[in-house]
Amino acid sequence: MNKAELITAVAESAGIKKVDAEKALKAFVDVVTEELVKGEKVQLVGFGTFEISERPERTGRNPQTKKPITIPASRAPKFKAGKALKDAVNA
Repeated sequence: MNKAELITAVAESAGIKKVDAEKALKAFVDVVTEELVKGEKVQLVGFGTFEISERPERTGRNPQTKKPITIPASRAPKFKAGKALKDAVNA
């Protein structure tokens, strides 16, 4: 399912116009992004949790030259599914 299909499905499920569903989806993505940038987590009980994973600086190897390189520290978004979502998928 791509973004357009998701917007259509949300609009049909909620009985709203596609334009309103698109605004709601964009607002959701914007709010989650803002919170993750601030270092906060977004927890939706039954669905899951969006949070930031801290990756420390580490040493890796260039696969072509085999020389060691330093991979800088970074932050990566992470989603952890909630129990209700896991149960629904496995049912």
